[in-house]
Amino acid sequence: MSKTNFEFLEALQLIARDKGISVDTLLDALANALVAAYKRLPNAAEEAVVTVDPDTGEIRVYGQELDEDGNVIREWDDTPDDFGRIAAQTAKQVIFQRIREAERDLKYEEYAGREGDIVTGIIQQSDNRYTLLDLGKVEALLPQAEQVPYERYEHGARLKAYIVEVRKTSKGPQIVVSRTHPGLIKRLFEMEVPEIGGGIVEIRACAREPGHRTKIAVWSNDSNVDPVGACVGARGARVRMVTNELRGEKVDIVPFSEDPSQFVARALQPARVKEVRLDDETGTATVVVHDFQLSLAIGKEGQNARLAARLTGWRIDIKSETQLAEEEAAYANQEWAEGEWVENEAGEMVWVPAEGGEALSAEQWAEAEAGEASPEGEGRSASAEAGAEAQVAGAGGAEVAEVAAGGTDGTGGSVAQDGGADTDAASEAPAE
Repeated sequence: MSKTNFEFLEALQLIARDKGISVDTLLDALANALVAAYKRLPNAAEEAVVTVDPDTGEIRVYGQELDEDGNVIREWDDTPDDFGRIAAQTAKQVIFQRIREAERDLKYEEYAGREGDIVTGIIQQSDNRYTLLDLGKVEALLPQAEQVPYERYEHGARLKAYIVEVRKTSKGPQIVVSRTHPGLIKRLFEMEVPEIGGGIVEIRACAREPGHRTKIAVWSNDSNVDPVGACVGARGARVRMVTNELRGEKVDIVPFSEDPSQFVARALQPARVKEVRLDDETGTATVVVHDFQLSLAIGKEGQNARLAARLTGWRIDIKSETQLAEEEAAYANQEWAEGEWVENEAGEMVWVPAEGGEALSAEQWAEAEAGEASPEGEGRSASAEAGAEAQVAGAGGAEVAEVAAGGTDGTGGSVAQDGGADTDAASEAPAE
């Protein structure tokens, strides 16, 4: 082995140790680059292979002749006389390039499997589009969509964020982090509550409105461990640490329950629920609370009800006792036809009365409804007409009476009265 080859191999080994790259990887990259450099030489073979001896550092070029199937049928040593100079120039370029690629690969592999983890970075740059966090060897990108509204990011401040995606680019890994993801809450509690890290306590559900309020449902796998107390900590120390990291965001911790009714009632805390009625077909939970608890159950701008619905997966309809009583009273005063709509053999929907009888189609049902409504209308019309005729008849009788008395107009009346007066006078004359 020559002194030059020894220095070359020693330099390769030193670079491999410093950068965390294997020597074989560097030698393979160098051999591929030397093949490309060899083919640019005049009179070079169409096919060639370069070998680098890892023990001596000797570099040899072998020209190859291939058949139609790509098999080597002849091979010969075609190492140029001045190939050492070409090899030295190529080696420098290839090694530096390979080092950069290897460093990018190492950074990517370090974070590739860490989606869902929390990282702590230093705020480097912040604008309207994104904020950059320095994680040490790489930078993380905090987009505007993943930032908490009204949360200010001061330069040089330390910040915890949740990794949502790791992208591999030509310039290295691009790490996208979030401050609004519900997973951030879970990871923060895992850091503060040893019982969660040990698997004794689980966070079964989480609903969050970033910057305002969060609800989490916890469950204990050990009957001797209170899941809510474990998350709250002594005098609220554990949950306070999470709240401080979230910069004042309120966190409600409720116990999880396998019973949907009980879970919905607990999710609406701090309000006290009187009754929960579930409708599995529509996925609606009707919650009844005392009148003075209605505003507390709904929350400011409906926030408590929204978070409870997200936490439980049920559509929640909250009513006070008074509202429910009024609705039930109105419902009880209505008359309802008993039966059901079913599909007949022809594929049409028909109404089948509960007490039995002939099934009605939709058209027949509509006609029957119209028929039930028409007698009342006709009765009302007949009554109205009868009343009108009675009024007319009464008016006619009055006219007849008035005419008998002497007419309806003032002239007729006075004429009749004058006639009456003359008659009286005539009757009185013979007496005189």
